[in-house]
Amino acid sequence: MKTVVITGSTRGLGFEMAKRFRAAGWNLVINGVDPDRLEAAVDALRHIEGKGAVEGFRASVASAEELHHLAVFAAERFGPVDIWINNAGVNQPMKPLWELTEKEIDTVLDIDLRGAVLGSREAVRRMEKQPDGGYIYNIEGYGSNDAMMLGLNMYGTSKRAITHFTRALAKELRERNSPVKAGLLSPGIMITAFTVNALGGEQAIELPEKTKKVYNILGDYPDVVADYLVGKMLAEPGSGAHICWLTGGKAAWRFLTAAFRKRDFFQQER
Repeated sequence: MKTVVITGSTRGLGFEMAKRFRAAGWNLVINGVDPDRLEAAVDALRHIEGKGAVEGFRASVASAEELHHLAVFAAERFGPVDIWINNAGVNQPMKPLWELTEKEIDTVLDIDLRGAVLGSREAVRRMEKQPDGGYIYNIEGYGSNDAMMLGLNMYGTSKRAITHFTRALAKELRERNSPVKAGLLSPGIMITAFTVNALGGEQAIELPEKTKKVYNILGDYPDVVADYLVGKMLAEPGSGAHICWLTGGKAAWRFLTAAFRKRDFFQQER
């Protein structure tokens, strides 16, 4: 039975991906920093019919030591890890660089960038010892394609770096003939608590009306995106995969048909 580790998976996209892997019969190790939320997520996943087992492990992705303990826990509980997804992330306060505190900058870079780097390193070290290797996925986001917006400088910087880092990692692994592969997940714009909260929920974000209009055109709920991303991962793509939900063609079509597809994610309840 195969096993997946997903960081930052007690809610949002990470939790929805966990649900899809659960339904597919995989063993799950989910992760978060809030013990109560982690326990609730594990309980909810165990109530979904599936052949695999579900475990939760509290760890901060900003800590190399805690990520190591997460990897050890997964190996001791299930043996080889087939997929490791560095999903944990936080949004930044919607302020220009010079108004951000050092702590706010550190939090975004430590979780969104450093967490993926450290998580990937930990996963490679373990997966290289596995006969069948494994696959590491990192999450793209706003800025990965060089898009820029006032108030998203540090978040965009971290996500642009994630794209380069993952492509470079995939190249390193291929050149070393490693059994481990690395790829990117590009979920597009998702409507979650992440969208309107910074630093993991510490600060509320008031989005400009112009931004809300774009989100209403291009956005999706995480369950829709997770269905697509997990389906592609289960198909076992080759090294350097770039699994992209909101393609350029899809985005263009949504703008063209926006007048006929009235949506307001910021008013409706779900």
